[in-house]
Amino acid sequence: MTLTATELRANLYRTLDRVLETGEVVEITRHGRIVRLVAVREDKAFHVEQLAPHPGTLRGDPDDIVHLDWSGEWRP
Repeated sequence: MTLTATELRANLYRTLDRVLETGEVVEITRHGRIVRLVAVREDKAFHVEQLAPHPGTLRGDPDDIVHLDWSGEWRP
């Protein structure tokens, strides 16, 4: 989400709550520069549920993926 400083001022607490609840990064533009609001856990624990899905990506053991034969899929 991107806001101007004026929009942030009008909805500061609502915006802070949203960042804390969802983990969404909010960008604030001010004088042509960007400031980001990011929720950070004090314990810095990794939470899988915060990851965004990436459809079409390969998942698995990197050693297995390296040895896949892609020659039949490749087109110049």
